[in-house]
Amino acid sequence: MRHHSILRAVTKFFLPYILLFALYTQFHGDYGPGGGFQAGVIFAAAIILYGLIFTPKLARRVVPYRAVYIFMALGILLYAGVGIATILLGGNYLDYNALNHHHPVHGQHLGILLVELGVGITVAAVVICIYYAFADRLES
Repeated sequence: MRHHSILRAVTKFFLPYILLFALYTQFHGDYGPGGGFQAGVIFAAAIILYGLIFTPKLARRVVPYRAVYIFMALGILLYAGVGIATILLGGNYLDYNALNHHHPVHGQHLGILLVELGVGITVAAVVICIYYAFADRLES
């Protein structure tokens, strides 16, 4: 593979901004367009861009398979854990008002934030895993 120095330089420059935009999309999703799914895809797109420009092998060093599998499970556990917590606090599954009885609006905000974070983590990990699966087939 030829080394494209301009593409590598542009990728190194833009990668932090892409990741920052993913975080912005994640945490601004309560107030406007965005949220966990979009943020997860943007985050995964940054890792995929890194893999396309620098080789999938280097991308797997940055985000190894083990981390991808852990984050897939962690995101689902976070999502489900919020639901279980609301049941244990006396509400229905994913009834965010149960998270803060004194200020239900704060409970709603916390619940949505945690659920969207779980979605974002899971989506990012699954999309990266799919990319790794295709990249492995092409390398072998």
